[in-house]
Amino acid sequence: MSKKNIYDTALYLRLSKDDADIDGSKKTESNSISSQRDLLRAYVQSHEDLRLFDIYIDDGYSGANFVEVR
Repeated sequence: MSKKNIYDTALYLRLSKDDADIDGSKKTESNSISSQRDLLRAYVQSHEDLRLFDIYIDDGYSGANFVEVR
């Protein structure tokens, strides 16, 4: 039998410009980030050759305001 390769996988989640509604008193992260995390975790879990290594999140920064962050 041949050994199956397992790939460490990192998820990168980024805020959608349409979902910039984070309010520190009510929400700790956007719906977009939560949805992305759920979808991508399910993808990794459905593939035997992938193992979740880490999750990187840019919550609060979208493509619309990225230049300002630099």
